[in-house]
Amino acid sequence: MGATAGGIDCDVHPAVPGMAALLPYFDPYWREQVTVRGIDGMDLASFPPNVPAHGRADWRPAPGPATGTKPGGAKPGSSLEMLRAQALDGFGSRLAICNPLYGTQAVYNDHFAAAMARAMNDWLAAEWLDREPRLRASMTVAVQNAELAVEEIERLAGDRRFVQVLFLAMGDAPMGRRQFWPIYAAAERHGLAIGVHAGSAARHATSSNGWPSYHIEDYVLNAQGFQSQILNLIHEGVFTKFPKLKVVGIETGFTWLPNFMWRANKTWRGVRAEVPWVDRPPAEIMRAHIRFTLQPSDAPPDPADMAVVLEQIGCDDMLLFSTDYPHAQFDGDAAFPEGFPVALRPRVLVDNPLDTYPRLQEAMT
Repeated sequence: MGATAGGIDCDVHPAVPGMAALLPYFDPYWREQVTVRGIDGMDLASFPPNVPAHGRADWRPAPGPATGTKPGGAKPGSSLEMLRAQALDGFGSRLAICNPLYGTQAVYNDHFAAAMARAMNDWLAAEWLDREPRLRASMTVAVQNAELAVEEIERLAGDRRFVQVLFLAMGDAPMGRRQFWPIYAAAERHGLAIGVHAGSAARHATSSNGWPSYHIEDYVLNAQGFQSQILNLIHEGVFTKFPKLKVVGIETGFTWLPNFMWRANKTWRGVRAEVPWVDRPPAEIMRAHIRFTLQPSDAPPDPADMAVVLEQIGCDDMLLFSTDYPHAQFDGDAAFPEGFPVALRPRVLVDNPLDTYPRLQEAMT
């Protein structure tokens, strides 16, 4: 706990146990539809709960009896008591941001997606935020339909415990497209960040060459998906239109940034006449508007190289402390990778999260 005490954990994952847990939070029409149609099993294919990486062994609930074809035991992250003891108390976190991953963004029916987002947010508020004052949360919205997403943002805007609007790294379309701009306008208006979490809505192949064969390929390709989103957000002019907006890459890694920044700048210099609204090098825009959670840390093999990577990134503001609880990214309490500069840790633990999420500042006074 010593190295992280007092920090703000920007990525923990309360798991939706199943659709039955959300039923009380649906309106009567959708409650009946879910029940009559037997809708369940909405876990994202990119985050199957029984894959070892998605639940560290010592952070998983005790095994229970199997039911049908499902293995025994509750999902990792489904216990508030375990999250409180292992993530909040275990790392001495002053606050933690909940990012629930369930199938809302993968639903084809806009209206059901919006109803499901509303149920998830109300479930999260009642079952987690109301019971643990150190928790904050991302809003789940139906990004498939910007009008419905904005309605949900406006509905929840008065609850200051919600600090972010959640997207997946790989969805229906590049995030810079104007169809999403009403969401960014609402987020900026209410002081909310945009969180882009690793994961896919499974509309398109996770590889530019088609569908891969194995989960490990899908998992690694999420970083590429987020890189595409960064370029699109910049070149479509999102940060020109919304100068106060912050976008957070969650579970995307970050040591790929130096090469990516260099390539983005080099190409922009050659073809920038195409995007005249991008009036400065893309790397500068990234440093001003893009943030990354610490875990998973795709650290170099030699710990001494970590300081080199951070120097090449050229900005101390871009990293946010996270444990990624209950996912398996490190052992014990070693949330900071080997070689991470001690002098930079206070910024990553507290200062950068407060700068990224203005609503957190209210909890620190």
